[in-house]
Amino acid sequence: EPLFRSRQLTEKAQGDGVAVNYMIHQSLPTGTCSVLITGKNRSLVANLCAANCYSIEHINKPENWAYVDRAKVVYIGGFFLIVSPETVYKVGTHCADANKIFSMNLSAPYLCQAFKDRLIKAFPFIDYIFGNESEAAAFAKEQNFETENLEEVALKMAALPKVNAKRSRIVIITQGKDSIIVAKDGKVELFPVPLIPSEKILDTNGAGDAFAGGFLSQLVEGKSLEDSIRCGIYAAGVVIQHSGCTFPKKPNFK
Repeated sequence: EPLFRSRQLTEKAQGDGVAVNYMIHQSLPTGTCSVLITGKNRSLVANLCAANCYSIEHINKPENWAYVDRAKVVYIGGFFLIVSPETVYKVGTHCADANKIFSMNLSAPYLCQAFKDRLIKAFPFIDYIFGNESEAAAFAKEQNFETENLEEVALKMAALPKVNAKRSRIVIITQGKDSIIVAKDGKVELFPVPLIPSEKILDTNGAGDAFAGGFLSQLVEGKSLEDSIRCGIYAAGVVIQHSGCTFPKKPNFK
């Protein structure tokens, strides 16, 4: 039954206090993903289904665009560039024109490779860009940065052309248990990651997304870059100690 998963996803999101406004495909079901975990390693097999069919017509509807119009901070996963790059560019242009924060995630090395032209077209709109070490390395290679030093890569990413000159681009590269690299205004800062004993790590799925979510949760509250990074580290650290991208009901971040 095509709409069963969409109802299930909506109910779960709303149950956790998330206001959702999904585009519903009438014949294709919501996508799924199989996760295989071997020790500390993971493999993912995705069946995107309806997610492959997002159309800019959905966001062009006035009742849907109203969400974008009211938003002060926008975050779009890089995978969206595969399905509807026009939507990314439209929202990015709106944020630049209105001096709103527009953020994205590199999402996967293959996205930086196979869809590098779409990604670099979106880059002028990006104020905050998240990625891990392998994604940043793939981006640097495809964009001919001629360096494998991730601090240099972060600086080059931050210096790429930008539409909204009122905001500096901030590049945030995670490296697992190693320090987080942050580049802004020609300078690099490193943020150490507290060590989590290996025996406590159950499932690394969602660590990058959890980091971005933790970071943005503080950014929207007007907190400092340091506090936002700290919360990102906290959220990622929590999710990898639970199976299946789950969180305790009440966070204890301070």
